[in-house]
Amino acid sequence: MKPQQSPWMDSDEDVLGLLESMIRIRHVEDKIAAVYASAPIRTPVHLCTGQEATPVAVARCLEQGDLVFSHHRSHGHYLAVGGNLVSLFAELLGHEDGCCAGLGGSQHLSDTEVGFVASAPILAGTVPIAAGYAWNFKVKQSRSICVSFIGDAVVEEGVFHETLNFAATHRLPVLFVCENNLYSVHAHISVRQPDRTIVDLVRGHGIPAESVDGNNVLEMRSRIERMVGLVRSGSGPAFLEAQTYRTKEHVGPSTDWHLGYRSESEGVEWADRDPIAMLKRYIQLRRFDVSELRIVALSARVIEQVEQAWARATTGTPIEFETAMKFVFPPLKEIHE
Repeated sequence: MKPQQSPWMDSDEDVLGLLESMIRIRHVEDKIAAVYASAPIRTPVHLCTGQEATPVAVARCLEQGDLVFSHHRSHGHYLAVGGNLVSLFAELLGHEDGCCAGLGGSQHLSDTEVGFVASAPILAGTVPIAAGYAWNFKVKQSRSICVSFIGDAVVEEGVFHETLNFAATHRLPVLFVCENNLYSVHAHISVRQPDRTIVDLVRGHGIPAESVDGNNVLEMRSRIERMVGLVRSGSGPAFLEAQTYRTKEHVGPSTDWHLGYRSESEGVEWADRDPIAMLKRYIQLRRFDVSELRIVALSARVIEQVEQAWARATTGTPIEFETAMKFVFPPLKEIHE
């Protein structure tokens, strides 16, 4: 993660960089979806197709030394901050050279070289951990910050509120980024939470909170840049809700309109606000010196990179059963006995 200069000038290269990062995440998720049925992927996958703008915008506002924490739908977060793609694919395949040595699968990713500490499937599981690392930054008077990616259902967990209370009380340098995609598994937010906004709930903890179009990467970047600046200055935690939408099923590579918990027409409405399509329209509207051929070439280059990474990952060595069982309690010997 490299520091970025401010203010943003929206130059050709700036905008293309955002577009390329989102396209890379999209093609990675598309690749996983395409091979999932036939490849020996040894883990369930929660794809972030449609939600690419949030991690890309956040990553562009971070500096070397900042730390990122995530949840079960974490591929985009991992890739946006520079996580190793071959290691991601290898992890899905259960290979020894995976980012967690083949032990974690899709929901447990880590690449500490780029500041991506951990993702975890337990709802709100990494939220207090992010605050703990932020506490360490506070004690050491570091300018680094922590980012905690969460979903909308996390605000229904007690540990979330305990963490916000602690973070606000001690003015910890942590930014909470909520990707509100409206659904927790198959339950719409309206049947899980009362008639109030998430940002109003967070403001009750004395934390500044804003809501933003989570599919508009440029607006996201502008808001996040300002909030990161406040957090880094020592003013304490901040919270940003990104309103977005996942186009794939909760877990798996397909769509799930047939299940009935959401309508395909809703998906069509959100597809018109696809973050990649929105940025392409912006490029055309603003008449940047970026031709369609250049965007096509960019996409082709990314696809080639993804294909090469997948091919390389498939040549790895699957983790041995005995090795995996070393980390299981009770020990393998006791299970056999």
